[in-house]
Amino acid sequence: MTLDAAKKKPTVDLWIAILCFLIVVFEGYDIVALGATIPVLTDPEVGGFAVDEMNWVNTFSLIGVGVGAAFMGRLADRFGRRTPLLLAVLVFSIFTIVFPLMPNAFLMGAVRFIAGLGLGGCMPVALAMMQENAPVGRRALANNLPMVGYHLGAVLASLTGRAAGIEWSALYYLGGGLGLALLAVLWFKLPDSTVARDGSAPRSTFADVVKPKFLRSSVGLWIAAFMGLVLVYGLNAWLPKIMGAAGYPVADSLVMLFVLNLGAIAGLLISAFAADAKGIKGVSMLWFGAAAVFLVLLAIPFGSQVLLTTVIFITGVFVFSAQSLMYVYAGHVYPRELVATGIGLASGIGRFGAIIGPYITGLMVAAGTAYPGAFFLYGGAAVIAVLVILQMPNPRKAEVAAEPERVSA
Repeated sequence: MTLDAAKKKPTVDLWIAILCFLIVVFEGYDIVALGATIPVLTDPEVGGFAVDEMNWVNTFSLIGVGVGAAFMGRLADRFGRRTPLLLAVLVFSIFTIVFPLMPNAFLMGAVRFIAGLGLGGCMPVALAMMQENAPVGRRALANNLPMVGYHLGAVLASLTGRAAGIEWSALYYLGGGLGLALLAVLWFKLPDSTVARDGSAPRSTFADVVKPKFLRSSVGLWIAAFMGLVLVYGLNAWLPKIMGAAGYPVADSLVMLFVLNLGAIAGLLISAFAADAKGIKGVSMLWFGAAAVFLVLLAIPFGSQVLLTTVIFITGVFVFSAQSLMYVYAGHVYPRELVATGIGLASGIGRFGAIIGPYITGLMVAAGTAYPGAFFLYGGAAVIAVLVILQMPNPRKAEVAAEPERVSA
């Protein structure tokens, strides 16, 4: 690295951190925006849509996110980080704005699928940029800081949804409009990665992640990410409906979603410091295990609102950061030229969990069994994740400490 580059490095890293944080805000905002508007859209006096119609709209959205995550991560390792991110934000923003204009559930699903292609591409590329610019021994913190943005977006969407009431379209006009504003800032301030310009870097492909030295880790990451996203998307999409089925008013249920995501923000910071200090494997198992315990506890009726709120907050501490730690694990497993591909595949394949979890939960809501049944479903998924991580190779801390300095563009 030249003297001029060394002088510029702190400024470039600061912009990367700020912009990646803001990019990830939109994924959290988007998924909770739909979750917060489903009760309104399924209200016979407002939206008039059936629950199963909204279930399919949500499913199409998540399929788009999964496809976008898998392929945009590969493009980012092949062509650099900047252009794929710009394209992803543009697609997401435009199709978020047009979503409320769609007259029926079929077109809503189609638009949500296209918006999902852009949205899904944002997170793996942003996290890869953060990890490759992280100080030595701070990869988990670098990964989880933008994930705080995810839950900040979720909190903003839950608050906006409560304020908007039956004017649900305001959530999408706001989200898409802010996305276009961010795109303008990205165009001028987002640097590219050296991955795209390093002619000596080996040419990688999708097939590289299933080579023998990566196979156990890759399969383990995919399964654990699948289970983690069952929890994350199931809770964010359906918690208001689940708690409504338990007898809580819709307004109180949205407050619970708010509390859940506040807990997630705290958990991301705590788990990041823990993983950087104690190692990624043990902390990942602990976080999924604790998530299982508290999810099952939510199946028990609470006579005290304070106690229920406390349990929901602690559940958020473990559930969401457990999933985020899988992206940190990918950063430890793969070489630099495969990190975005690895995170993208973990996110993309894991999105089947994001599809199946909310879909099954939606069926349970329609059948009247979501409370307490959904919490047992989620607790079981977390236990499976613990068992999968147990068999995965443990990245040695000595290898992490020996990482070469990461140089930004």
